[in-house]
Amino acid sequence: MSTELEPLADPGLPHHVHRKADTDPAAEKRAERQVSILFLLSAAGTLLFIYSFIWIPTDVFVFLPLLGNTNAHQLGIGTGLGLALFFIGAGAVHWAKTLMPDEEVIAQRHEMRSSDEDRASFVETVKEEAGKVQLGRRSLIKRSLGLALGLVGLSPLILLRDLGPLPEQSLLKTTWDKGIRVVTDPGNRPLRPEDLEVGAIAHVLPEIKDPEHRKLSDIAKDAAILIRVRPSELKLSEERMAWTHEGIIAFSKICSHMGCPVALYEQTTKHLLCPCHQSTFDVPTGAKVIFGPAARPLPQLAITVDDEGYLIAAAPFDEPVGPSFWERNI
Repeated sequence: MSTELEPLADPGLPHHVHRKADTDPAAEKRAERQVSILFLLSAAGTLLFIYSFIWIPTDVFVFLPLLGNTNAHQLGIGTGLGLALFFIGAGAVHWAKTLMPDEEVIAQRHEMRSSDEDRASFVETVKEEAGKVQLGRRSLIKRSLGLALGLVGLSPLILLRDLGPLPEQSLLKTTWDKGIRVVTDPGNRPLRPEDLEVGAIAHVLPEIKDPEHRKLSDIAKDAAILIRVRPSELKLSEERMAWTHEGIIAFSKICSHMGCPVALYEQTTKHLLCPCHQSTFDVPTGAKVIFGPAARPLPQLAITVDDEGYLIAAAPFDEPVGPSFWERNI
């Protein structure tokens, strides 16, 4: 009895229905124009993106009923790029549905199993080629190959070591503590208030006994900046104002977005800028975020002076420094 399947005279597909664009030249032209319009709208979205990125100032805001007071620079960038991508997709879909060929292609089903002769021939070929390798006769090669494959299979497990150990509480604390002197970075020189004039900025670290062997992991958390402004320019709560000294205010240097060093200070605007993603922090208001992806202000370090007149930390940071992580819960 033959097992070959007979082809179906009627595969069950409905009769092909021609689109208007297939038979009517005017409809074809109309569909072509519609696709072109969608692509042109995409181009307009890209131009809006470029215009917003280059020419709309970052400090311009517009009021929208649903969004409130919104940054025009970011709104134009997001809207332009969104429209550009959307209309490219819409144009491609409309093109495919109205102008590209849509004839159905029928493929007859056949038995998937190979014949017994082909299967037997394949097995014979495998045995013949495997015999040429001579693994059975060459036990040294077989064992060394097994050792090599076994060890290389352990490599991914060894790499898992980079995932640990767990940080536990190390990310929540820095070296800063009450009474620790503020020293320059680099230089490890203690600072007095008179060393900083109004408008000056200093990059600092906590003083330790052996600065030559300071750990990089500690620098990544301890790095801070001192900025001196006129006390009348500070807009802080009474508690936060007590953390400053004669207009000198200290913040963590580690950006609260992705951990980059916030090292650029605009003296005229009193803004701190992160060079990685342009998060901008306002110094007089306690390093609050006024632009960019950062979600939190820079942590402020309480400072004062010791009996010898050197700047010291009045207390540790009141919150973890750097970007968010799971255990932080914020």
